[in-house]
Amino acid sequence: MLFNIFLLLAGLLFLVWSADKFVYGSSALARNLGLPPLLIGLTIVAMGSSAPEMFVAVTASLSGRPDTAIGNVLGSNVANIALILGITALFGAIRVSSQTLFREIPLMLIATLVAGYCLHDQQFSRAEALLLLLLFIGLMGYLIWHAIANRAKDRLADEAEQDIPRDVATWKALFWIAVGIILLPISANWMVDGAAGIAQYFGLSDLVIGLTIIAVGTSLPELAACIMGVLRREEDLAIGNIVGSNLFNILAVLAIPGLIAPGTVDAAAASRDFYMVLATSTALALFILLSGRKHRSLRRWHGVVLLITFVCYQISLFEHHQ
Repeated sequence: MLFNIFLLLAGLLFLVWSADKFVYGSSALARNLGLPPLLIGLTIVAMGSSAPEMFVAVTASLSGRPDTAIGNVLGSNVANIALILGITALFGAIRVSSQTLFREIPLMLIATLVAGYCLHDQQFSRAEALLLLLLFIGLMGYLIWHAIANRAKDRLADEAEQDIPRDVATWKALFWIAVGIILLPISANWMVDGAAGIAQYFGLSDLVIGLTIIAVGTSLPELAACIMGVLRREEDLAIGNIVGSNLFNILAVLAIPGLIAPGTVDAAAASRDFYMVLATSTALALFILLSGRKHRSLRRWHGVVLLITFVCYQISLFEHHQ
């Protein structure tokens, strides 16, 4: 048991660290190759926050544990909004002024509904997974085109570009990319193996371990990014990271278990957990939309409601398996 806990924590630490270094190296290399900073920010940097979920999904699916992969996606999306934004909002109101977010949040809701449709019959086929992946590619193409076409009008673009490293030697960028490529799959394997051992010891299902321990662990990088964004008065970037990560998770990462290990889905994932993802995503949209016409924001009391919701959800997951 102690070895499994050590394996889980070591896997998590190396997974988060190697994902950060991989994004750092990839962003620096892309800038050195002359790619527009806005394009780098919308692709490499935005997807980087979901790298832990992606490698966990691949590892779990290849290990014959697709429910862990699906649980990680659904649980991460709940944690990103209810836990990460809930905690971040306690530091002060998170103002939203970016027009990009007013497009991405409804797109996140639509993507969630499409994913729910794919899971609702408790069967996840390769065709459905391919549909999610094609939607993701189309969505990214649209967002990149729209952001470049409206480059001068959006504050989020400026904030995203500031996160891209400057003056990094190409050899150094390549070194960190190599470190990430080597360590990401190894650390993801450690994390999945450790979580599986803990689940077996306590009699938890693969789905629940993905919804709880793994989901919270892989969402931790977003917590630091969001708090720093608020403290730096880059509120749009804080929420933008969460919305972008959830879009990537629900379309691209969720497609992985469907492509690698299609088949039956845990009934709870297709009902209880999907509805929780939909509820928290809808709550985020309503909180921001109804907070005011001129100065829309996520306020402290919104954060309290989200945190209480997350705690109650986690308690219900564990009580269900007692």
